[in-house]
Amino acid sequence: MLKMIDLFAGAGGFHLAFKGLADCVYASEIDPIVQTVYEANHGFRPHGDITLQATKDAIPEEFDILCGGFPCQAFSHAGMRLGFNDTRGTLFFDVAEIAKKHKPSVVFLENVAGLTTHDDGKTFTTILNVLDEIGYEVKYAILNSMEVANIPHNRERIYIVGFNREKVSQQAIDQFSFPAEMPLTTSIQDLLEKGVIDSKYYYTKAKYPDIFDILDSSMSGTDTLYQWRRKYVRENKSKVSPCLTANMGTGGHNVPLLREVGGAIRKLTPRECFNFQGYASSYVFPPKVSDSRLYKIAGNSVTVPVLEAIARNILVVINHLRQVE
Repeated sequence: MLKMIDLFAGAGGFHLAFKGLADCVYASEIDPIVQTVYEANHGFRPHGDITLQATKDAIPEEFDILCGGFPCQAFSHAGMRLGFNDTRGTLFFDVAEIAKKHKPSVVFLENVAGLTTHDDGKTFTTILNVLDEIGYEVKYAILNSMEVANIPHNRERIYIVGFNREKVSQQAIDQFSFPAEMPLTTSIQDLLEKGVIDSKYYYTKAKYPDIFDILDSSMSGTDTLYQWRRKYVRENKSKVSPCLTANMGTGGHNVPLLREVGGAIRKLTPRECFNFQGYASSYVFPPKVSDSRLYKIAGNSVTVPVLEAIARNILVVINHLRQVE
């Protein structure tokens, strides 16, 4: 079977996406609590800080696919080279360094859609130039989870797939395509937990006297989600989840809200946030991991079915390559 590595692994969305398609032989994640969640679900604990040489040295010499949702950072443009050296000091440099050394057949990356316009487009130009410089032909697309994965989650992300020109023929590369749009048949109600009873998720006038009346008068529908915006309620009229973000784990009222059929108002549970990222109900939450951390992990994660669809299309290229060989 093919082998993949999982950088900036988080909850392990890439690992899940390639399950049955490629063996995950290495993972790296800097946050110890997130490492614990990853280990509970994938059977091994990720290595730590990928910027450390010892962490890089633990990577197997040979693997086929490098995956990672690297954080977006500003790059230095001294001399305006826009090449490999200009990414030093950023986490993308570590991705590029690993790809340059190990030469996997495929590099598969995910980031926020705004990466294309970050620093007036210079950041993305640098990324494309670096991948080209180290031998990869790049395909990329901005995809929305609610449009390509039948998940009611308004989440736009950029997906970058690079093919190693030394290992993958142009004929094989030409077989690759990003997943096409599909009808959205899954509703918000399909992803909600049944019988949520813990009072910590519910809004009452006694708990929130300053905002409850506004919530109560503004949240009329039971088929959508809402967001509290300091002074007003925003209704998601498209009847999908708003883009889940890491700040859900920072307190306040950052977690999307819903009106239950019985009339009660509550926020999404951590399990529901993972549902909106396409994680299976069997995904394990270790008992000592707080809700706030789970909210943050969910917001930082990837929509698994989107990655699965891209992974299957990557395998079309790899299988075509094997047939030619």
